[in-house]
Amino acid sequence: MTIDDHLEAVDAARREDVRRLHDLIRDVAPELPIETSAGSLGYGPFRYRYESGREGDSHLITLTPCKGYLAMYVNSSADGEYVPERFAERLPKADIGRSCVRIKKLDDLDESVLRELVRTAVEIGGSGAV
Repeated sequence: MTIDDHLEAVDAARREDVRRLHDLIRDVAPELPIETSAGSLGYGPFRYRYESGREGDSHLITLTPCKGYLAMYVNSSADGEYVPERFAERLPKADIGRSCVRIKKLDDLDESVLRELVRTAVEIGGSGAV
């Protein structure tokens, strides 16, 4: 499935926000390769390894449209803190978990803060353990 096919397949209620967030990520980090899988777009594939030796594949950023929101997973951390946690106060209308930014409406968020979040994630890189 191509990126355009994936974007067209997104539910109409989320499609515009997914496109806009996709374009924002591409604008801030055009060097990140993109992969599609299971209804998600993954940017910046990387291999992680836990201290236990367990390994797996992930992406620096993953966009997943869900029924009630758009999830942006950011697998980048430093000093024991995931990047989204650093931006929680500056994105008050997003529901932020450790590595996830859940977005109900993209228009409710400050685009410049989202750009900074993506830029910060790229600068730090993928987490060793996600």
